[in-house]
Amino acid sequence: HRLITDETDRVVDYQLRQKDPKRQSVIALKSLYYRVIAAGDSYNDTTMLSEAHAGILFHAPDNVIAEFPQFPAVHTFDELKQEFLKASNRKLAL
Repeated sequence: HRLITDETDRVVDYQLRQKDPKRQSVIALKSLYYRVIAAGDSYNDTTMLSEAHAGILFHAPDNVIAEFPQFPAVHTFDELKQEFLKASNRKLAL
C-alpha cells in the first residue's frame, strides 16, 4: 500500500497496492499446494478465512461471530491451537 501526502507531508489518503491482499495471499499459498489454516478477528479477515482450507475467528467481537457462524470462534491461544490441530491433515500433538 502507499500513503498519499500533501505538500506539508501530512497523510491525506492511501492507495491500495492490491485488492483484498489477505485473500490473495491465501490464493498464492494454495497455488503452491500448501494447506492453509487462517485465523482472523474482524470483517476484513472474512474473505481470507473463506478462501483458506480452514478459517478460525480468534478473539472476534460478538457481532462478527454471529454474522459468520461457519467459522469456529475461539478466545484463547489454547483454543486456537486446538482448532489448528483439528484443521491440520497431520497427526500433531503439541
